[in-house]
Amino acid sequence: MLRDVDVRTGEAVSIRYELAGIGSRFLAVVVDMVAQVTIAIALLMAFAFASPTLSRNGFLGKVAGAWLIAFWVAFTFLVFFGWFIIFEAWWSGRTPGKRLLGLRVVRDGGFPVDLGAAVIRNLVRIAELLLGFYTLSAVSALLSPENKRLGDFAAGTLVVRDRSAVPDLDGYLARPAHAASGLSETNRVLVERFLARAGSLDPAARMRVAGQIADHVRPTLSDPRRDLDDEALLEYLASGN
Repeated sequence: MLRDVDVRTGEAVSIRYELAGIGSRFLAVVVDMVAQVTIAIALLMAFAFASPTLSRNGFLGKVAGAWLIAFWVAFTFLVFFGWFIIFEAWWSGRTPGKRLLGLRVVRDGGFPVDLGAAVIRNLVRIAELLLGFYTLSAVSALLSPENKRLGDFAAGTLVVRDRSAVPDLDGYLARPAHAASGLSETNRVLVERFLARAGSLDPAARMRVAGQIADHVRPTLSDPRRDLDDEALLEYLASGN
């Protein structure tokens, strides 16, 4: 069953997110686990291939082999226990599995997930995995109005479907602000945050918030571009053209 949730932003505007269902979240985890196992097996095969060669090189070969074993153990640990933390913290709340299924982790207020939340939700994930292979997660998501597993409750996060209004948020936010505009870093973040959400706002709220932000940043610009309306100015500032 599809569920939606309304969150209220710092601009006092309500945004509706479509929550990710249990089925799509489980498939995303399966995709991630297949990728993890594939990487671990590939490393193990490479180690098995290199071991006979190293063993023929006497003492130095044994030392190199010991270092290779340590590297494999450390990297395998990182792949299985750091995978979700690293991807969710630095890939805007997505892992390869979530990206394939069109899902994203956000904080309860609708803002991007941060490192602290990614660490907490995925440390709890380990317990959920060990205690019945996500059985507790499924029960929690079924009982929760917001489809939250235990890790989401602990970290204050939601898993939502990526909105078609912003098909490539990462690429959009990676574009620099207009270098000659005089736009400060703080205002640049404010402008980009609005533009990333604009497609999910109703027209009246979108126009009102764009006007408030434009009125705030125009006095700080070297060229206030009075020829552009409010939202066009914000797009110009974020375009880097």
